[in-house]
Amino acid sequence: MSREGFGEPQRGAPMPREALLALEDGTTFRGEAFTAAAATVAGEVVFNTAMGGYQEVLTDPSYAGQLVCMAAPEVGNYGTAGG
Repeated sequence: MSREGFGEPQRGAPMPREALLALEDGTTFRGEAFTAAAATVAGEVVFNTAMGGYQEVLTDPSYAGQLVCMAAPEVGNYGTAGG
């Protein structure tokens, strides 16, 4: 995996895993996986453009079998609800 543009990993941090998104038409996109375990996952890619409520979107059972792409740039910038 090329590390170009990703900077150096922190000491003691696990090396990022390479990820590949392959679309039905053969288009591929390379990136970094954000899970610790190696896995092969398949599903429909869907986009969510909501400016808030991402916790609800990511835990909503209606998204089962789908790969949710959060399109709003603010996701995670304001924390999570307590509880």
